[in-house]
Amino acid sequence: MKQLTFKLIIPLTVISFAAFTKWWYTLPVDAPGTMFRGFPLAYSCPGWHTSLSLQIFLTEFTIDLLAYFLFWFVLIFCINRYLTKVKTFKLVTIALWTISGLTISFGTLMASNEDNLFYIKRPFDMRVLETGYEFIWQNTERPDYYKYFPKDK
Repeated sequence: MKQLTFKLIIPLTVISFAAFTKWWYTLPVDAPGTMFRGFPLAYSCPGWHTSLSLQIFLTEFTIDLLAYFLFWFVLIFCINRYLTKVKTFKLVTIALWTISGLTISFGTLMASNEDNLFYIKRPFDMRVLETGYEFIWQNTERPDYYKYFPKDK
């Protein structure tokens, strides 16, 4: 199982973590309506202090990453144990590690922006107005604020 973890589970975790996520349209306390990202917990949102910055919440990020890892570990473990032995081919392993390496590199580049804010835990409360799921190639439009608060119009 150690070989499968290194050859298959870790790259699948990284790729699926980057490719599939949940969006959250929320109303944080004392802040404008904001789109958060993360599944099962919201771990990032745009920074409010400057454009192109992010707020990243490390505890939620770690829990999300472990949830993805656990999903792939249980799935591969069950297939390997109860259905058929999983064999990894060298070409598949190289392709998965190449894609996950590029994904990690891009994520590191995005996280290295000096304007990003990193918090151990989200320092504010929020009210979730709407949620949905998306793949990385989908563009999600911000929901209309006045749909939830028509009298503010």
